[in-house]
Amino acid sequence: MAVPEIIPIAWEPDYRTSTIGRYSDGRFLASITYAFPEGFVMGDGWEEHKRLYVVLHKFDHAGHHQGSDIWCAGTWAEQVERPRDEHSVVARAEAQLDAALSCLSEREYCDIAIRPFRLTVDGVLFGLVTECPAEDQDGEEDRAELYPDGLSFSAPWDGRYDT
Repeated sequence: MAVPEIIPIAWEPDYRTSTIGRYSDGRFLASITYAFPEGFVMGDGWEEHKRLYVVLHKFDHAGHHQGSDIWCAGTWAEQVERPRDEHSVVARAEAQLDAALSCLSEREYCDIAIRPFRLTVDGVLFGLVTECPAEDQDGEEDRAELYPDGLSFSAPWDGRYDT
């Protein structure tokens, strides 16, 4: 089944899609996620390359991408140094996400439907990207992948995802 033009994403409180919904200007999708730059090869010093991002994507009422606010809170190495500190990487990210969401007027958490989009920041791919494998790849189905969050959407296109 082909990827639809507008892809539904189900709101799941207290899980990976707990910060999605509507606001006065359209739709939003927000998250906190670790990511490596594209093409990164695991090896010594990987902790400096694994970065924690706060992401706020905004869409119009028809699901077209309107812009993204992407902020790097720090690296895994920094988080390991101060894991329980009030100024840890995770604490900074959570505060930034709260601040970003508080700026969305008339915010309501709920299911959304958005169109595929992509952008690269700091060498990291962000977006909802369609992936349609070649016909000769048995068992592979068309899907949309949310990067860098690692959420995969596919038929029956009901908003649920795999990780």
